[in-house]
Amino acid sequence: MPSPQQARAQASAITSGKAAPEAEVSPSAQLRALFDRPRLSPGQRRIAQYLIENITEAAFLSITDLADRVGVSQPSVTRFASAVGFSGYPALREKLQSIALGTLAGGGPAEENRGNELQAAVDAEIENLENLRRDFADPNLVIDIGRKLSSSTPLTVLGLRISVSLAEYFAYAARRIHPDVRLVTRGGSVAYDALLQSREAGGTWVLAFSMPRHAQETLTAVRVARGAGLKVALITDLALGPLADEADVAFALGTGSRLVFDSYAAPGVMCSALLQAMTDADPERTQARLEEYEQVADQHHFFLRD
Repeated sequence: MPSPQQARAQASAITSGKAAPEAEVSPSAQLRALFDRPRLSPGQRRIAQYLIENITEAAFLSITDLADRVGVSQPSVTRFASAVGFSGYPALREKLQSIALGTLAGGGPAEENRGNELQAAVDAEIENLENLRRDFADPNLVIDIGRKLSSSTPLTVLGLRISVSLAEYFAYAARRIHPDVRLVTRGGSVAYDALLQSREAGGTWVLAFSMPRHAQETLTAVRVARGAGLKVALITDLALGPLADEADVAFALGTGSRLVFDSYAAPGVMCSALLQAMTDADPERTQARLEEYEQVADQHHFFLRD
């Protein structure tokens, strides 16, 4: 199976009429490249998955029939066509039919099995982790921000909507080594109150998470934090844009967008790297807090014994 980069390059060559004879691309690889848009909503990804898995039939469906098969509205199909770069569903269907007819004529390579959709998702995440590994060749920024997060008391961790899970993981671990970690997972005035109180209590930094699809309320909360005098470290997927512009430092990491819902291998590793930097910033405090926690855990039987 070609890598995600190869699939995109090969599908691009097919579109321009310059595909190399030795690099024939399967229909599903062409469709993955066509639909490889990280900004697609979960509903739009369902449409993409249905088309990939049923191309020979789906390419000839009317917009009504396709909407019924996927379980979405007709306007959703129209918006999907626009999101992947077409003027409307008729233009998208024409492209799908050209791919499907190549398959029916036996002009393309054998189709991958359905399980390879999951393999493609893993391949994309491996690529994200390889990119992060290259970024870690110079760990100084991570080490520096880890020290600053460690010295901020209280330390506020912000994650709204889909980003809640990453924020909760980081805050849970950080509480083992930091005396005052404040988790904010609700937007609006609740977030504003928490951010302002954190600053008044002496906090200097906020670690914010913003994964696709990016919430407007996250941008507003980051602006409130900056306005209150807090500095913001941001873990996100985009190096450019309003959120990155507002942050004092942004770690832009790839997210897995091959499945209906994103996966976060690289952001998860970044969380652990920052936590490691925090432990190294104050090793005596770290050791004392970890030992104290283990005593409490043993006393109250927090965990099952092997």
